[in-house]
Amino acid sequence: MPAENLTRDEARTRASLVEVAAYEVALDLTTGPSTFASRTTIRFSAEPGSATFVDLIAPEVHRIELNGVALDPGAVFADSRIQLDDLAADNVLTVEASCAYMNTGEGLHRFVDPVDDEVYLYSQFEVADSRRVFAVFEQPDLKATFAFTVTAPAHWEVVSNYPALGAPVPVDGGVNRNGGSDRGTATWTFETTPRISSYVTAVVAGPYHRETGELTSSDGRTIPLGVYCRQSLAAHLDTDNIVDLTRAGFAFYEKAFGVPYPFSKYDQLFVPEFNAGAMENVGAVTFLESYVFRSKVPDAMIERRAVTILHELAHMWFGDLVTMRWWDDLWLNESFAEYASTLAASEATQWTSAWSTFSSLEKSWAYRQDQLPSTHPIVADIRDLEDVSVNFDGITYAKGASVLKQLVAWVGREQFLAGVGSYFAKHAWGNTELRDLMVELEATSGRDLSRWSSLWLEQAGLTLLRPVITSETGPDGTEVVSSFAIRQEVPAEHPEAPVDALRPHRLAVGGYDVVTEGGVSRLVRTSTVELDVAGALTDVPELVGRRRPDLVLVNDDDLAYAKIRLDERSLETARLHLSTFTSSLPRTLVWGAAWDMTRDGEWPARRFVDLVLENIEHETDSSVALVLLRQLSTALDLYVAREDRDAIDRATTDRLVVAARRAEPGSDLQLQLVKVLAGRAAAPEHLDVVAGLLDGTGPLDGLSVDTDLRWELLTSLVTAGRLGADAIDAELGRDATATGQRAAAAARAAIPTKEAKAAAWAAVVESDTLPNAVHEATIAGFGRVHDRSLLVDFVEPYFAALETVWATRTNEIAQNIVVGLYPVDLADEPGVDVLAATDAFLDGLGDRTPALRRLVLEARDGVRRALRAQEVDRASA
Repeated sequence: MPAENLTRDEARTRASLVEVAAYEVALDLTTGPSTFASRTTIRFSAEPGSATFVDLIAPEVHRIELNGVALDPGAVFADSRIQLDDLAADNVLTVEASCAYMNTGEGLHRFVDPVDDEVYLYSQFEVADSRRVFAVFEQPDLKATFAFTVTAPAHWEVVSNYPALGAPVPVDGGVNRNGGSDRGTATWTFETTPRISSYVTAVVAGPYHRETGELTSSDGRTIPLGVYCRQSLAAHLDTDNIVDLTRAGFAFYEKAFGVPYPFSKYDQLFVPEFNAGAMENVGAVTFLESYVFRSKVPDAMIERRAVTILHELAHMWFGDLVTMRWWDDLWLNESFAEYASTLAASEATQWTSAWSTFSSLEKSWAYRQDQLPSTHPIVADIRDLEDVSVNFDGITYAKGASVLKQLVAWVGREQFLAGVGSYFAKHAWGNTELRDLMVELEATSGRDLSRWSSLWLEQAGLTLLRPVITSETGPDGTEVVSSFAIRQEVPAEHPEAPVDALRPHRLAVGGYDVVTEGGVSRLVRTSTVELDVAGALTDVPELVGRRRPDLVLVNDDDLAYAKIRLDERSLETARLHLSTFTSSLPRTLVWGAAWDMTRDGEWPARRFVDLVLENIEHETDSSVALVLLRQLSTALDLYVAREDRDAIDRATTDRLVVAARRAEPGSDLQLQLVKVLAGRAAAPEHLDVVAGLLDGTGPLDGLSVDTDLRWELLTSLVTAGRLGADAIDAELGRDATATGQRAAAAARAAIPTKEAKAAAWAAVVESDTLPNAVHEATIAGFGRVHDRSLLVDFVEPYFAALETVWATRTNEIAQNIVVGLYPVDLADEPGVDVLAATDAFLDGLGDRTPALRRLVLEARDGVRRALRAQEVDRASA
């Protein structure tokens, strides 16, 4: 990977020398299954006599011509760069190469559908992989126009950023050598784009199923809409829902930003083996095809798809129309899209509780990331491409969005959106830095944001807010608050934090009481005080002299970015009445505080387990329930004392079985409980329940055991040794699809034998042939064990392989191995000291590979936290 790196300093130097006008890119996707033909013509100006380089990753370069002069590829092309010397004021560069198809989800990914043997392609260029498809100045601030021409099998759909100029033109005698059926070939020529960055260009090609629609933009234009997926998934594509969401998003954003949609069409393509959730290519957004639901999924997944659709649409303005100058401001792209999509979901769609989901999912991710040893300011110091690759994290996305929400509350929503609209209008088609946005927000709000930016964007870490309450019992027996203050603390993970890490917060303190009417009890907000919190201790005199509430919630309404704590009385009220909140957001905040206390070792993990089990059946928010059940599993696997884990796990699974049977037939909660049961079943009686669901001898009323749920139940039985390879093969025969292949790979890796684990290890670490999606599934299956000793023998090989993996695999695959195979589940396993092994590796690594070092340091923190939480849980037994 170092040979493919690019530093910020190199990018700045190149940008000072070069201005790019236009690209003409011609691709021939019919030449074979391994490579494709790429011809690029770049027109650019430069300082006369200067030298620079253009980026390209290709197994073979056939021709390089600069200003009519042929250059020797052997002399000027090495690693990922073509050296260009003695430039003129105006230059024309032509590069012809054979570029490689990828199976890693980077560059131009090639996939063969096992259902019909047809070939599907899609591009994924962020951060720096357009250079795998054409010669390019690979940095976001060298924008240009792009004109794509693509030759492909004639029966394919070919999509790029802008519409095709007429129908594809048949190629006389054209032959498809790229696999799938051969019905001749044709050439598509696309309209030239406006000035955009190379990382948001796109080419998607294959016999995709296509459905269409349209909408009218705020400026009166008709915007064509397309929705695409593989032919074998077409029956499951719910285009109406996707288009309805898209129309709602367009209307919301165009009104909020005051700027019409800036491009000419909007296609959404659900593509196979995609690494992320989606990618904001201009006018051709690609999505993980798991968002085409072939089986019943929790409502949480449907909400996630909706928010993702809105997230990518927001990027058309923030990221595509106006783009960061360098990756230091990646956070601004992602944070804005995260904030805007949640706002749009809550106000323009059925997902009105989207901010509860944001608090439960995104904000908890931010808090978790911000407590790692690798925490960094929102405005990160991105020195090179390797730094970018590990910075798509909870700070870049979720903390940034949380802080933007706080900023909106401070400056006012109307003023914030007016500033954003001015920013789009002023910087359209250009590149910006943070200060450019701040200037517009200061102008519309009348506030100086330099101090706010310094405290919230340029410093790392978070603080903790804790209520400090004393009370007295009055003559009538009423408990009255005699003093109330909010203590702000720097978490123990960051004792070195500067004094001004105790940031100012604008927040609300809510008081909730148990109110019983008609025999039904509810937790109702009976008081609220808004105030500014600053420094180590802030008095709240407005609450003194009032009746002490049954539950006190600091940061009610979730405006501030800070961890919160509940006092003991509030915790007890929550334990007894958590499910009776009349709205989802305060309940979600209490859940978040309880989980954070568990992770921080402030109360025993078994208490959190009990809290979840006592209240999960009453949780009405699907996304919150999904997060809670994940946290329940983490608490059982990592935070409960080892000597009590099996007994608590077994008792928990007993209660999950009861809850699943008690759940409303066919409900979202029933499905989620069964999925968790499948993941946790280990005792014979629980495996019997799973087996009964799979073979139909013990059904649950209303539960549809469809294709995907069958795989989860089967893998549960495989993990426990009840079923084996024959059952996996038989199930794959029933589901001979790409999704079935991934599920089978995970199930095979979960077989509880040393041989199966060794085979999975070899497939993901020692071989590089697995496509990314199967690779990821195999890693997941490898880690599924009831007998953790099966994994002990792989600790030493893991650390021995890391540097080779990092040097020889693409970024996505390398990160999957480093993170996915780290032995955190062996934190307390006898016969292995994971902390010591990690420290020895880090000592040997030094500073050679900062991005790798960061990932391992983050993983190490999980072990440290688990051991501390177990000590607290053990002491409570």
